[in-house]
Amino acid sequence: MKKISLAIVEDEQIIRKSLTTYLGKNPEFELFQVSTSVEGFLAAAANSGQKGPDVILLDIQLPGINGIEGIPAIKTLFPEVDIIILTTFEDEEKIFAALSAGACSYLSKRTPLQRIQEAILTVYRGGSYMSPSVARKIADHFMPKQKVEENAILTARQQDIVNGIVDGLSYKMVANRLDISLDTVRTHIKHIYRALNINSKGELIKKAIKKGWVS
Repeated sequence: MKKISLAIVEDEQIIRKSLTTYLGKNPEFELFQVSTSVEGFLAAAANSGQKGPDVILLDIQLPGINGIEGIPAIKTLFPEVDIIILTTFEDEEKIFAALSAGACSYLSKRTPLQRIQEAILTVYRGGSYMSPSVARKIADHFMPKQKVEENAILTARQQDIVNGIVDGLSYKMVANRLDISLDTVRTHIKHIYRALNINSKGELIKKAIKKGWVS
C-alpha cells in the first residue's frame, strides 16, 4: 500500500516536534520533509529529486515568506500537492486568501492531533477539511444576507405620518389626526427623508405608493 507523503512547514519548535512525533508514528504516512520556512522547503524539495509530497501542513506566520504568499510557489513546483493550512489565524481575510491561493483545507492549531491526522487522510482521498469555527465563517460569508426593506427603517409613528401624507393631508392635519404637535410631525418628516434618502413630499408619496406602504 502506498504511503501518504507528508511535508510539514512549521517554525514553532514545540508544534513542529509534536506534529512530527505523532504523525510520524502513523504507518500510513511517510515524512517527505520537515521545514521551518517556505524558502527552506522549496530549496530542499527542489534539490531532492523526488516526486514531491502528497500533502503539506503549512503554517501562515513563518520567517521570510509567509504561508499564504508561499502557496503559489509551492503549487508551481508541485502542482498536484494538497495544502492544509495549520495556523492560529481564523479571520475571514486570511481564510479566503489562503483558499484563493490554492489551499484546500484550513485548520486551527487548536485542532487535536487526531483531527489533524483525519484531515490529512480526508484531503488525500480527495476531500476537504475545515475546523468547525472556520467552516462556520465560510458558511456565514456565503449565506444570503436578509434584505432590509426600506419600510422597516421607519418607526410605527413614522409609518402613520407617511400614510397621512399619502392621503393628501397637510402636516397640520397629520398632527391633528395623530394627536401630536406640528413640530413633532416636522421632526419625523426630517428623519423620514434622511432614512429614505429623499428630499421632497412628492418623492415620499411616489416611493410609498411604489413600495405598497399605503394602508
